[in-house]
Amino acid sequence: MLWAIFAIGAALSWGVYGAMLHQGQMALGSPAQRGLRALLCVGLAYFVIGVIVPVVALASQGELKLQGFSANGSAMATAAGALGAIGAACIIWAFKSGGVPNYVMPLVFGGAPVINVLVTMILHPPKSAVNPLLFVGMLLVVLGASLVLYFRPQS
Repeated sequence: MLWAIFAIGAALSWGVYGAMLHQGQMALGSPAQRGLRALLCVGLAYFVIGVIVPVVALASQGELKLQGFSANGSAMATAAGALGAIGAACIIWAFKSGGVPNYVMPLVFGGAPVINVLVTMILHPPKSAVNPLLFVGMLLVVLGASLVLYFRPQS
């Protein structure tokens, strides 16, 4: 059940992410450069948490060696990291283009689970027929995100 604590941690982190990123971006100088400055800050955080922390942890365990880094695993994990960074950049550019967290984040977090399930079903085909309620659930996610957008608090 430890996985649930980490999943809640991700939800909390990402739930605060958009609002905090928007605040930081708005405070990063001229409108023309805010997006790239915010992306640089996000990249720095990715580097510290995604590179420095695991290097220190692996080195302290004596595991900082190329053994165990398969080409396929490394390529897939790096591509996944790139997708995460591209997503962060897209959120930054959405804010730079006039979007606000009240609009942008419900679209991101409403669309991402639906896309995740579809891609996962392609990569790992279900062993049995898909319950039609799955598609009802996907529709409800889209409807829910639409309702959040429509009834969002005015700022």
